[in-house]
Amino acid sequence: MNTNKIKCVIFDCDGVLVDSEIIGIRVLLQLAGEYGVTMEEQEAVRVMSGRNLVEAVATLQALTDRPFADDFIEQYRTRSYALFEKEVKPIEGIREVLEQLTLPFCVASSGPVKKIELNLRLTGLLSFFEGKIFSAYTINSWKPDPGIFLHAAATMGFDPAECAVVEDSLAGIQAAKAGGFRALGYASEHSAAYLQAAGAEIFYSMKELPRLL
Repeated sequence: MNTNKIKCVIFDCDGVLVDSEIIGIRVLLQLAGEYGVTMEEQEAVRVMSGRNLVEAVATLQALTDRPFADDFIEQYRTRSYALFEKEVKPIEGIREVLEQLTLPFCVASSGPVKKIELNLRLTGLLSFFEGKIFSAYTINSWKPDPGIFLHAAATMGFDPAECAVVEDSLAGIQAAKAGGFRALGYASEHSAAYLQAAGAEIFYSMKELPRLL
């Protein structure tokens, strides 16, 4: 469905612009595994992607009686950032989309600014988003609360109804719908059903995105 009313595009970062989501999830599961925690990777993606890291860690901590180290999150940051440096890549086709996009656009993520900028720099996408990076840490509001998307839209100068949010996580789609945004779900075979159930318009390749706008 193309409503022809979209004036601004708000991109999530992890899993939409850069292929970092699964890297971070795997590091979390590896760290938690040292305390005897087991969780299927796809389930971890569903329940933790797009959310506050503190909440994700708490979800894992609840699965074991062994308390995580006080520096668990610091360990996660160190390990994940090191892996990003080695492994992170842009999502296939996203550069072409950004080069062709004539609408104003920005990035709004649950990650800290340092992480967003790191991964955009490593993938050669940072120049597209200079001055247009919005982090949940700046306003202390995390998905599925719509705060970060509302903040991004207001700063860009648009009403929610004029914006499309491009997301790959359940929390992100829930946040977009709660804020009154059009929600476009970049899906895999594993995530399509639950993203669509949350109200997303599903697409599977970045090549499909321009026609949705």
